[in-house]
Amino acid sequence: MPVVLAAVLVLVLAAVGIAVVRPGPVADWLGDEPAGRGAAATVAEPAPAEVLAGTDANAPMPTPEGVRAALAPLVGVPALGDRVHVSVADVTTGQPLFGRGEDDATVPASVTKLVTGVTVLAARGPAYRIPTRAVAGAAPGEVVIVGGGDPTLAVDKKGFYPGAARLDDLAAQVRAALGGTKPTKVTVDSSLYSGPVFEPGWDDDIPTGGYGGAITALMTDGARSDVTRAKKDEAAGNHWAERVAQPDLAAGRAFARLLGVPAGAVARGTAPAAGATPAAAPGPGAELGRVESLPMVRLVDVMISDSDNIVAEALARQVALARNQPASFAGAGAAMDAVAGELGLPADELTLADGSGLSRSNRISPSLLTDLIALAGDGSRPELAAIFGGLPVADWSGTLADRYETAATKAGAGVVRAKTGTLTKVHAVAGLVSTADGRLLTFAVLTDAVPPDGLTAARGALDRIGAALAACGCR
Repeated sequence: MPVVLAAVLVLVLAAVGIAVVRPGPVADWLGDEPAGRGAAATVAEPAPAEVLAGTDANAPMPTPEGVRAALAPLVGVPALGDRVHVSVADVTTGQPLFGRGEDDATVPASVTKLVTGVTVLAARGPAYRIPTRAVAGAAPGEVVIVGGGDPTLAVDKKGFYPGAARLDDLAAQVRAALGGTKPTKVTVDSSLYSGPVFEPGWDDDIPTGGYGGAITALMTDGARSDVTRAKKDEAAGNHWAERVAQPDLAAGRAFARLLGVPAGAVARGTAPAAGATPAAAPGPGAELGRVESLPMVRLVDVMISDSDNIVAEALARQVALARNQPASFAGAGAAMDAVAGELGLPADELTLADGSGLSRSNRISPSLLTDLIALAGDGSRPELAAIFGGLPVADWSGTLADRYETAATKAGAGVVRAKTGTLTKVHAVAGLVSTADGRLLTFAVLTDAVPPDGLTAARGALDRIGAALAACGCR
């Protein structure tokens, strides 16, 4: 993953005309050894192999008239309903090239994750890691596990997310710190998060439908109840997974098993404040161990490439924590809105009730999305380019793997890279496309009034818009 992600970042930055010899700070973001440490640091990195169609930073820019001629016949088709909002812009200059209701806030579905990714990278930084801690409780033998909001935390090496922090490592640290004191009780402190565990704007079937779940500050494997089955399903392209009803307690019981503590001695509570630590034994609140998540740059990649809703909600709360807001759905929405404004994005065209896009209360304008993608790709904030690593590629990966395969859309295969979003009646796409001349554009199409049975037709209509941009010089 580090090599692939670094290569994608280099390719994206190079595509918009930035000279990149090495991935700059990417190695540090990914948690690799700093340059100059060890013999391996002197070995030259091979040039990344290009897996996507290349772009030309000096390619002629399409004209607004040319883009309008290419898209006007496609954006008004019945398959997209009567609320179709579109924005197209040049990545290098940010110049708008086409708009139709481009400033109108629209239900975005999973396209919301692009905003979540950019705001958490800006607020936390790409190298930030989410901690999970264990501290001494108030009573002898009591161990408090304190959730820091890492949704990828694993029980052991068989976890769902490769490279995730592990409870068995934390348990080993606790046993070493306690010395001869036997753990007798596990207290679960998931108080970092506040508010409801389900967003009120979610459809009724989402909490139990396999794509959402209770959002708690402590959980393992994205709250999946059967990790072995979930990994097999994931390999087959199915992201559905049954989730446990109380993720924090489930994680606490798993931690207790590792410490030899019976399940009946696990309960919710809060960690005591740290005080002076006696020489003989750790005092209440003293840290007994700590494990940390993958770097934020990798968590964003996981969120976007897999459209992982649980990870998205956790990252949204990291934005809230970074901006001293409550780590709740409401606090995260307010914090992401504030960070978007700090980045110069039109925050008045943004209303967020969650970070995943499952909520129908979310509203994002297409122009905000194209502004966001242009900002991430123009080189002025290189850390934001991490959102591109996980973008599905037309006819190749993710939610676009089986799209752009028809005669009418094949021009977009390999050159459209975009995040998709789907809820009943809602269909959206936002990302990048290279024109026939090699110019890199950003585009966003959001529609939230498609007939409930119109999924296939709507996706085909969206794909034809991306393919039209890929096929034309639009001049």
